[in-house]
Parts: sequence; C-alpha cells; structure tokens
Amino acid sequence: MLPKNNSNGSGPCEDGKQPMSLIVLLCLVFFLGFLLNAFSLWVFWFRMPRWTSGTTLQFHLALSDAIAFPVIPMMAVYFVIDNNWTFGRALCHVNVALLSAHFYGSTIFLTLISIHRYTVVVHFSKGSCMKRKPFVKKLCAGVWFVMLIQALVYALVLHPSTENGNSQCLSIHQRNLTNTYFVINFFLFICGFFLPFVVSVVCYTLLADSLTRLNTSTAQGLKVKVKSQRMIGMCLVIFGLCFLPLHVIRTVGVVLTKYYPLKCHILLHIEKAYYSCWILAGVNSCLDPLLYCFGSQNFRDIFKSLKIVQGDAPNRSDSEMSANQ
Repeated sequence: MLPKNNSNGSGPCEDGKQPMSLIVLLCLVFFLGFLLNAFSLWVFWFRMPRWTSGTTLQFHLALSDAIAFPVIPMMAVYFVIDNNWTFGRALCHVNVALLSAHFYGSTIFLTLISIHRYTVVVHFSKGSCMKRKPFVKKLCAGVWFVMLIQALVYALVLHPSTENGNSQCLSIHQRNLTNTYFVINFFLFICGFFLPFVVSVVCYTLLADSLTRLNTSTAQGLKVKVKSQRMIGMCLVIFGLCFLPLHVIRTVGVVLTKYYPLKCHILLHIEKAYYSCWILAGVNSCLDPLLYCFGSQNFRDIFKSLKIVQGDAPNRSDSEMSANQ
C-alpha cells in the first residue's frame, strides 16, 4: 500500500499495510516465546520448590517475557485491517502498558542477571546482597512497581487517535503525538536500553577477565567457566540481536517523523523495518529460556527428568557456589 502523497506533497503521510508474511511471522515468534516461557514458569513454580536468588531473577524474566502475548492477536488484527484499531480506547491503553512492561522488564531483569552472575562468580567468597534471596525478591518487586508506574504513564499519554479516517494505536502516524513519541523514545533508548546494555557489558567484561584466571583443573571450576561463558554470549546476543535494532530503527523513525514528516516513501520503509524488528525483539522470548538452562542446574535436571521419567524430582547436590547461581 503506497502513500497517497510523497515527499513533494503537502499533506500528511498515510500508514502502509504490513505484509502478511510479517504478521504471520510475528505471531509465530511471540506464540513460541509464550509457550517456552509458560513452560519455564511452570517449572519454576511447580517443579522447583527451593529457589535461589538466581532462580528468582530468572522467574521474573520469564514472567516479563510472557505478559506480551495477550496483545499480539490484537496487533495482528490491527495490521491485517490496514492499521485500524477497532478494539477501543481501553484496550489500546492495555496494549501500550503490556508492551512497555514486556520490553523494558526484560532488559532490566537481564541486567540484574548479569550483575548477579558477576557477583556470584567474581566475589563468590564475599557476602553480597545480590546473593540473598530476600533482597532479590524485594528488588524484583521494586522493578515491577517501576514498570507499573511507567506502563500507566505511557498508557495514559500514548492514547489512540483518528488519522486519515482510521483509529490508530501506538503508531508514528499519530501527528498529535509526534513530540511525545520523540521525547519518550530517547528516554527509553537511554534508560531502557543503553544504560542496561552498558552495565551488562561491564559486568560480563569483568566476569570474562576473571574467568581467564579461574582454576579449570577441577570439575567445579570448569563447570562454572563454561556456564558463565555461555551466559555471557547469550545475554550479549539477546541485547545485540533483539533490542538494538528495535531502538535504532525506532529512533530513526521518530526523528524522520518530527523533522521530515513528508518523506513518505522513506517513512513507509522505516515503518516496515520497525515492525520487522518487533520480530527480532520477540526472539528474545525464545532465547531467554536458554539462560535458565545455562544458569540453573536444577532447571536442566528437571527438564531431563520430564523427558526421561516424567515425574521424579531432580537431585539437588550442587555445591555452595552453584546454589547461589
């Protein structure tokens, strides 16, 4: 669907219809992510009665990944009917709130997992609040409180509006929200992505440096090194593959919309690229369960027990260091 006006026109750009292949792929990725994280939540809640501080962080990461699924069917219908939001104002607010909590809850909990891993491995012989489950539980509650406030603010500010005869929700074509999107985008880019990414990189850089001096002649030392290397790689892949493209493309989009609103052909390509990046962001929900396998021996044991004997509880003979992980 081409815009009715181009860069030489005088009217606003119209949004373009998204390819059906993109819509189907978006639904498949988020549905697979929901299944994997629903399974992970079931394992954490029903099969792992004794949680560590690391398990607590992983549970809340899985929860933040799963909460986006209820709005994906609505977004799919929204794209199919030419970006016309037919679900009403209230559900638009729900859509904005859940997507906000999903994306930025994931980045924050990934960062906390990075800090926790660094603390457990590098400072394993020292006391730390990140090793204490009561503190981590309060920390997670605080994160959800902040996510709730943020989601409510964004839901109220980013309200639906009518553009070119269509009701739109969370769209760069909402001309009355151009300045709002511009400000919110840069706040989220810095606080929701850049700072968590930098903290994670610093933690994993220090962790990688510590691993070079780790004694791998023992089985325990080798296991900690391999597990940590896998978690380093997976976390950085999730940040780089899933969240970086989304924030870069969205930033380009809001800048173009604010300063070059009549560059319709470019804006349509940016819009398609942005929704394509949603798919990469959804892959995050599929990759996070690998972190649970890398970071928790109990999680792997439970998964194996479900495959082999369908029921017996796993052996929890981990060392003191593994118990904190």
